Amino acid sequence: MDEQRLDKWLWCVRLMKTRALAVDAIKAGRIEVNGQAAKPSRVVRPGDQLRVKHPPFMHEIEVIGIAPQRVGAALVATLYTESAASIAARQQIAEQLRMTAVVEDPRHGKLSKKDRRDRESFKRQYEY
Repeated sequence: MDEQRLDKWLWCVRLMKTRALAVDAIKAGRIEVNGQAAKPSRVVRPGDQLRVKHPPFMHEIEVIGIAPQRVGAALVATLYTESAASIAARQQIAEQLRMTAVVEDPRHGKLSKKDRRDRESFKRQYEY
């Protein structure tokens, strides 16, 4: 097996929880294959470059292998590699989110609607 549908590959390597979520992400334009927008039926092969946008994060991935079915988490590393720049950017964004996190004090109840919207807009500023 040297090629596979994009939606199935995303599900097999555990980047998406279900194939339906993979299809939705592809149709929303959050997945690019070799710099081009893709369709769920797009065929991926080893060597293809993918950009997967999981707001606020973005993964830049190279396909290494194809799996006929969903694989365990330990085997995922044999099917793709993520660029060092992508990993560093994700860690930087995660650190910024951690540093600016709103601490909810249970003694004062839940956050107000305005505070929740402010928190969500902060997270969305990293959408690509």
